[in-house]
Amino acid sequence: MSKIKQELQKRILVLDGAMGTMLQQYNFSEEDFRGERFKDYPSPLKGNNDLLSLTQPKAIAEVHAKYFESGADIVETNTFSGTTIAMADYDMEDLVYELNYESARIAKEVAEKFTKENPEKPRFIAGSIGPTNKTASLSPDVSRPEYRAITFDELRIAYKQQVEALIDGGVDLLLVETIFDTLNAKAALFAIEEVKEERHIDIPIMVSGTITDASGRTLSGQTVEAFLTSISHIPLLSVGFNCALGAEQLKPYLQRLSNATEFFTSAHPNAGLPNAFGEYEESPKQMQQFIESYLKDHLINIIGGCCGTSPAHIEAIAEVAQKYEPRKTVIPA
Repeated sequence: MSKIKQELQKRILVLDGAMGTMLQQYNFSEEDFRGERFKDYPSPLKGNNDLLSLTQPKAIAEVHAKYFESGADIVETNTFSGTTIAMADYDMEDLVYELNYESARIAKEVAEKFTKENPEKPRFIAGSIGPTNKTASLSPDVSRPEYRAITFDELRIAYKQQVEALIDGGVDLLLVETIFDTLNAKAALFAIEEVKEERHIDIPIMVSGTITDASGRTLSGQTVEAFLTSISHIPLLSVGFNCALGAEQLKPYLQRLSNATEFFTSAHPNAGLPNAFGEYEESPKQMQQFIESYLKDHLINIIGGCCGTSPAHIEAIAEVAQKYEPRKTVIPA
């Protein structure tokens, strides 16, 4: 049994909060994003947060450390957009392996330091695998409903490259997250299974979907139960939801998921819903209260935060998580 499974049998594990929220505080300029290495790069690079693992590695390490200090057991690598598909926006497809490898290495270094200081609380690194900016199930052109901007095979190849680099960089598990199109996620899971088979390894996999609105469906139209059925053929560590909704709005869907699966469950909701300026205003205390209702109802095994959450939010979540028993589940060793 993997170390993380052992820990999940004992307690609720805490995932980190938003990377973007933290990086905004640095107010990095175009020059900061470029660093010395990319100072003459022909494309604008500001906003490419994944690139900061190469040009501002100290800041990335600081963010990971702040989340660990706040009580997180798992931090995510700075690789949400780490595929050739997403990096095409910056003409940086050739850097994908290095971006993922370095992001994993930085996070691993910080995790090992914290684990060494407190071996009773081992820290883990989740390789963050985002949804890309293209969808395999839906047409981006309303006048051509049959058109697809990407194929399953193109997604599979891109995800495989990302997965190999994350594993080489030392991640403990893989997190396929913010899934709005389950076909994209299935391509990622197919790629992971390919890598596992080729390398004769087993690595825990977390899957986290996104319920996009009050309809209770993903963007590609699936209900909670349909989403779960679509990905349950893979031996997953956990399944859950993140993004789009705040903790309060997410709870009914989490209840349905928790009742329907034998996998461990996870949630990392936003700090409420965005205001008119796209800002998230839910305080750590408010979020803690909503999360505590998950814990009282034994809905969850892994809990963290998504958009708008900070170390203060994670500290409040960690504080309340340690008071409750994890959701009980039967999962093969």
